[in-house]
Amino acid sequence: MSVLKSWAGGAIVLLALAGGLRAEVTVSQSNNPVAAVDTGLVALLGQERAGLEAIPAGRLAAITTVKNKPAKGKAASPLTLSREWLASQPAATGDEQFQCLANALYFEARGESIAGQAAVAEVILNRVDDASYPGSVCGVVNQGNSRGCQFSFVCDGRADRVNDTATYARVAKIARVMLDGASRDLTDGATHFHTPAVRPAWSHRFTRTAQIGSHIFYRSPMRTASN
Repeated sequence: MSVLKSWAGGAIVLLALAGGLRAEVTVSQSNNPVAAVDTGLVALLGQERAGLEAIPAGRLAAITTVKNKPAKGKAASPLTLSREWLASQPAATGDEQFQCLANALYFEARGESIAGQAAVAEVILNRVDDASYPGSVCGVVNQGNSRGCQFSFVCDGRADRVNDTATYARVAKIARVMLDGASRDLTDGATHFHTPAVRPAWSHRFTRTAQIGSHIFYRSPMRTASN
């Protein structure tokens, strides 16, 4: 609540009591040792009342009403992304973490719908938030283990060349939206995904949360933090 609303609200309450105070002082000032103080208070309240009455009603309502605004820079939800909205956004740019996420979306999910690409971004960012994984986008994307890479494009032996610049520009915008704090509404905290063509052993232990396009999403038995 703003300081102005607190002051104005308090002043209005005090003004409502001003009439009663004035009447009480008028009756009892002859034998009240603090009558002079009360008289001064009534005079002050009278001045405040006159000042408030001089403000147009619409203006007074405006300055005493709290307006809940979205957080500055808050991005759209992936649930509302569309080609039209993305096309209206400026070309996406960013640091190394942005580049890692954009590359992952392009090489891992460029054939997916916008929702499917945003869902893969959710998985990567959910892993960043999970203490079991590296604490950066690049760390998550490039993470490997004894069985290979977490994301197949990283170590599939093929050169990572961007041949479809239009698609890359679009997934880069999705990466920017997600890094800027878009809510993760699509996969319910997923940290893993696979295509229907395979059935990895871990999928039996994890909780299936969604299927979007050609990817099935899962979260670990202990759910990770998400927006």
